Amino acid sequence: MTTIRLTMAQALLRYLDQQYISVDGVETKFVKGIIGIFGHGNVTGIGEALERSSGSLTYMQGKNEQGMVHTAAAYAKQKNRKQIYACTTSIGPGALNMITAAATATVNRIPVLLLPGDNFATREPDPVLQQLEVSSDYTISATDPFKAVSKYWDRIVRPEQLMVAVTNAMRVLTDPAETGAVTLALPQDVQAEAYDYPESFFARKVHYLDRRPPVPAAIERATKQIVHSKKPLLVAGGGVLYSEASAQLIEFAEAFGIPIAETQAGKSAVSWNHPLNVGAIGVTGSLAANRLAKEADVVIGVGTRFSDFTTASHAAFQNPEVTFININLNSMDAAKLGGEAILADAREGLQVLQQELKAQQYSSAYGSSEVAELRNQWNTEVDRLYAAEHEAGLAQTKAIGIVNRTIDPSSVIVCAAGSLPGDLHRLWRTAEPKTYHMEYGFSCMGYEVSGAFGAALAEPDREVYAMVGDGSYLMLHSELVTSLQEQKKMTILLFNNNGFQCIHNLQREHGSDGFGNEFRYRETDSGRLTGEYMPMDFAAHARSMGAKAYRAETAEQLEQALRDAKNETVTTLIEIPVVPGTNTGGYESWWNVGVPEVSVEEKVVRAHETMKTNRGKAKLV
Repeated sequence: MTTIRLTMAQALLRYLDQQYISVDGVETKFVKGIIGIFGHGNVTGIGEALERSSGSLTYMQGKNEQGMVHTAAAYAKQKNRKQIYACTTSIGPGALNMITAAATATVNRIPVLLLPGDNFATREPDPVLQQLEVSSDYTISATDPFKAVSKYWDRIVRPEQLMVAVTNAMRVLTDPAETGAVTLALPQDVQAEAYDYPESFFARKVHYLDRRPPVPAAIERATKQIVHSKKPLLVAGGGVLYSEASAQLIEFAEAFGIPIAETQAGKSAVSWNHPLNVGAIGVTGSLAANRLAKEADVVIGVGTRFSDFTTASHAAFQNPEVTFININLNSMDAAKLGGEAILADAREGLQVLQQELKAQQYSSAYGSSEVAELRNQWNTEVDRLYAAEHEAGLAQTKAIGIVNRTIDPSSVIVCAAGSLPGDLHRLWRTAEPKTYHMEYGFSCMGYEVSGAFGAALAEPDREVYAMVGDGSYLMLHSELVTSLQEQKKMTILLFNNNGFQCIHNLQREHGSDGFGNEFRYRETDSGRLTGEYMPMDFAAHARSMGAKAYRAETAEQLEQALRDAKNETVTTLIEIPVVPGTNTGGYESWWNVGVPEVSVEEKVVRAHETMKTNRGKAKLV
């Protein structure tokens, strides 16, 4: 057996450089590169390997450990999970900073490879700088918390263990049913240890993602349910996009006259103006989709997790006879809501189910104009909100409308948290697949700027826009600097409403007078944050880091700023002051957040009673 002597870190990079993925006969290099921030726990190990022995892997310097993992996750999401960046950090706080983003990737079923440094395996300099010392279990380090948010976790305490560890890592990263964050903890001394690795370990490896066909018996059971239904409803999840099954979904819907509702992850799978697209569903849903959901007797979920926002806390589907059919590669998701599970690739599952239903000569029983009338009513409502005026300034819904009609339809918008996801899910009109990039599995504040950078890396020929509130921007915007460093332009649309207004609205809807959510000065008399709004110049802040920046307070200024930003060659920020509370409300939906049963405030008690009434409508499974 021919061997080659390498350090563990050098061997890791050489192995990653030879991994490929094949989907429908098309091979793609799986690991594009490494994003990292160096410290004493990785700079002389994996850092040296990247400097001297990186092969074709690119290295990119992150600015915040959480931010760089968001970038990697957004890149993989935009690439339909066919290509990834790995992320490396030192031990201690550098590693722990990645945990939030790791959880975000895992919740969203997005592959990211995390390579944090770890304590000395030999314990010679014990305790090393940034080491946790847990008196009850001395094997615990700062990388152990990753176990809770990783789909696979390993600590490599001998260089030869690398071979088994990376084989398992790739197994999980390339499995569409089980993918998520994978953590390989790398003790800083072991990174630098050498071993005689077999040359065969570094041979080109192709991971084949063969489309999983459905089991005939599952199709037969699902067909029996559907043929007896009159008002079925399709719910398109993110799996439709990852499977590249948009065309098959449309063909299926058209064959039987079944309307399509969209989750946050599934939005853009079907163009907004398709006659069977009834828009967003659930808590942030459209009136059209939510009304159809209430009456549906069969719900066909395609590649969806059926989160509480999609199901309106299990209250969206109110037909007492409703049943569920779930086409999904993930068995946990396929079993949700007590549904009939079709464990299959979305495209394959739809195709075979369509054949069986055609053989049964099935057709839905929707009236000739029923879906069209609901769509027309909703489009009229969207037009109204896009034109909404407010005496105090620019309404948020109008600002979104201006952006929607001004930027190119092929542009990608990225968002994650605050009031914007609800408005965008309901109102944004998508014309092309993969133009709506929403992280709403974890709704992680701070994802937006980092995620937009990742999407810009993945889509160099498209304009990419981060849609972010001032609260989320303040939490994390570090990769704005990385975008300038890498010369990858994105445009940040910062909606400034002076606080965490989404949660401010939520608390007031449930009996609060508003507490702790606006960016106001503390008043001396009351001791509370009820003074004037804090003046913050976000445009000036962006300019201070080297970005271009504009401030748009009117519709005309916003239109001009968008046109100017498109002509800029570097990352650009447009600050858009909007009137608080001018976002959309619920459309016959409900979200269970828990309201106090006892309070000194009567409004809270009344809100609790309303909650109990809505809970009675929920279909708990």
